[in-house]
Amino acid sequence: MRKFPATPFEMLASLGRHWHLVVQLTQREVLGRYRGSMLGWAWSLFNPLFMLAIYTLVFSGVFNTRWPGGGDSGKADFALILFVGLIVHGVFAECINRAPALIVNNTNYVKKVVFPLEIIPWVALGSALFHAVISLVVLMGAQVVLARPIPATALLLPLVLLPLVFGVMGLAWLLASLGVYLRDISQLTAMFATVMQFISAVFFPLSALPEPYRSWLRLNPLAVVIEQSRDVLLFGRAPDLQVWSLTLAVGMGLAWAGFAGFQKARRGFANVL
Repeated sequence: MRKFPATPFEMLASLGRHWHLVVQLTQREVLGRYRGSMLGWAWSLFNPLFMLAIYTLVFSGVFNTRWPGGGDSGKADFALILFVGLIVHGVFAECINRAPALIVNNTNYVKKVVFPLEIIPWVALGSALFHAVISLVVLMGAQVVLARPIPATALLLPLVLLPLVFGVMGLAWLLASLGVYLRDISQLTAMFATVMQFISAVFFPLSALPEPYRSWLRLNPLAVVIEQSRDVLLFGRAPDLQVWSLTLAVGMGLAWAGFAGFQKARRGFANVL
């Protein structure tokens, strides 16, 4: 039986060897999503633009809402802060919700002995990041329109998102392998993604919570990434290096665990499918 290495080095080396294949499959994934529609991939721009307009309208015209601890921030600022949280959570939710069906929906790749199945979750992440970039363009455009400065710390966003990338990949590998053997797992991921939306500081800052709850939620890596994303994109604050390093270590550990599980479980994919 063929052996599949599961070392941390192989986890990254596999991406390096098949980088061009990942890019090609991601492009096909993005274009295929909008194939047949009149506006094509332009929907990827209109969707976040529409949602940002709705958030601004609701929180500016309907609710008298201000971001806790935001000082003089206005209602439109609340919509921007909320939008950042939704962008980051959107990357997480899209990958997690799709993960259980990634292998099941690509059985033709399973039958090909030489195809690197481990890159399929990278393709799903690439598609999610593409839509996140479009949403970020909309966010920054809104900042310009509302005369809100774009801080130089926004350049640190890729660094801030690195722990999220590793953590999401770990979960995607794990769920993709479990989805082959346990088809019901896909019913749980949607609930899990929704729960994470409410416990990951999407709708509130961690500082607004009482201390006992705040301490527990700080153990949630997604909440930390969302908070740091807001800091660099909107508030001009550099991420705390110690917190970022710890979050990155957790993300990389989760990625390795998920990758190792996937490499072990893939030996039986062809028999099940």
